[in-house]
Amino acid sequence: MTTLSERIAQSAFDGSRLRVVLLLDLYDGCQKQFLDAYEHMRNHVASVPGHISDQLCQSIENPSQWLITSEWESAPPFLAWVNSEEHVRTVMPLHSCVRDTRSLRFSVLRETGQAFETGPEPGGGRQRQPRGGLQPFPRVGDGVVRHALTFTVKPGSEQAVAKILAGYSSPSARVDDQTRLRRTSLFMHGNRVVRAIEVQGDLMAALRHVARQPEVRAVEEAINPYLEQDRDLDDGNSARLFFTRAALPAVHHVSADGRGPDEVNRHALLYRAKKDCGLAVARLLSRQDELAADDPAGPVAGSTVFHRDDIVVRLIDVEGPLEDHPELALGVQGPRKAAVLGRLLADGAALGRGGRRDLARFVTGSDMQLITDRLAAPES
Repeated sequence: MTTLSERIAQSAFDGSRLRVVLLLDLYDGCQKQFLDAYEHMRNHVASVPGHISDQLCQSIENPSQWLITSEWESAPPFLAWVNSEEHVRTVMPLHSCVRDTRSLRFSVLRETGQAFETGPEPGGGRQRQPRGGLQPFPRVGDGVVRHALTFTVKPGSEQAVAKILAGYSSPSARVDDQTRLRRTSLFMHGNRVVRAIEVQGDLMAALRHVARQPEVRAVEEAINPYLEQDRDLDDGNSARLFFTRAALPAVHHVSADGRGPDEVNRHALLYRAKKDCGLAVARLLSRQDELAADDPAGPVAGSTVFHRDDIVVRLIDVEGPLEDHPELALGVQGPRKAAVLGRLLADGAALGRGGRRDLARFVTGSDMQLITDRLAAPES
């Protein structure tokens, strides 16, 4: 029997400090332009709530390789910043001088020394106080990275888009010796599309591999006329901007014991939070899923919470029909938690009544339409 801590493979809500590492490879001759862009960027980032510090480092072996590291009080303020329109505007000057980037994000688990801030002392003086906490325990992962994209299509085009997304040919799952695409699940709710992917290995390598595949390029071109946000896949900046805005990061993943994909049904539930309430919704659902995972015999075999701005999507693998377990399907236990969730949602008034029929109706209305769910064949 695995413990709860062993089943939580990912969480942005454990209160630990976050270390972000950005690896950059510059174009030749762009060093001054890059340094000017960095000064512009760091002056903005320094005022972002939750930011502690950052460093700019240059390789002692290859002067074109640089490293930007930053420390944050916890993951949520960083995610709010990196997914904001302000961030998109702030990093724009970097695009013309950087050939390649790779971003890595780590919770701080152990440290020598400590990060401090100056705070008031009971006697009226100032004392040094720790900023942020440490990750409480090492997480035991399954080697899978989870990520999602979301975007909207023009109203009235939903049926055409669903047909295109359901009918494309799957790209090769193998990226390289260390990375492979494991699963892709596509959902729609009204004119919103959500594409959830699971990658064994390096997420960025897998995303770039998929983008280069002719099957994927063809389907992306086919849906272009229907997108609400214009994009030009032949223009690197336009494509980068679209996918940056479409990113829907996973903020929590928990799994129960032992059930495979053929034993459960995959669903995605869309939660439309009130303005500035998306983080609270994601945090509530994540905590409730942790509590539900204490019962490994429960119907929910695994759940992943994705969050960006006021959009929260919860991907669940469930035994049996959703309507058999409306509370667990919704992600809350008990009428009080349902009422709390209802107050955070733009369309959640019915949850305050706490009736099983109201819960079931809300679950049905939030359940996204599964367009396609593709698992890669096991490697021989």
